[in-house]
Amino acid sequence: MISTNSKDLLAMPISEFVISSEKVAHVQIGNSAEHALLVLTRTGYSSIPVLDLKYRLQGLLSMKMITEAILGLEHIEYEKLPDIKVDTIMDKNIAVIKLKDTFQRALDLVINHAFLCVVDEEGTFAGILTRRVILKQLKKYIYKTEK
Repeated sequence: MISTNSKDLLAMPISEFVISSEKVAHVQIGNSAEHALLVLTRTGYSSIPVLDLKYRLQGLLSMKMITEAILGLEHIEYEKLPDIKVDTIMDKNIAVIKLKDTFQRALDLVINHAFLCVVDEEGTFAGILTRRVILKQLKKYIYKTEK
C-alpha cells in the first residue's frame, strides 16, 4: 500500500526538478561527429541530446555511437570524423518526458536511463531529469515519512 505522502510525491509534476536546457551540453543535427566527440570529451558526459535548429529534441548521441561509426577492419578511422554528421549515427528512439508529466512517470522511465530528456508541449528541448535528482527526491520523502 502506498502512503499519502508517497502519492503526493508520485503525482508531483517534474518541472521543478528539471536541469534547464541552458545548463545542458548538446549538439545540433548539422554538427560533425568530430565536434560531438569534443563536446562529449570536454563535458565528461556519456551521451548528449541532439537538437535541430529550432531546439527541438531529435535524439541522443553517445561516445559509443561515434566510436562504432569510425571502426574500420584493421584500425580506428579517425579521419572520417569530420565527414560524419551526428544525425546519421544518433539514437532517435529515446525515452522522452514532458514538463507536465508526473514524478511517477519519470520514476518508471529513469529505471533504464541515467537521464531523461524533457520537452515542452511543442517538442522544444527544456532540459534533462537525472536519475540522481529522482533518487534524491525519493530519499528525501522516505526519510521525511519515517519520522
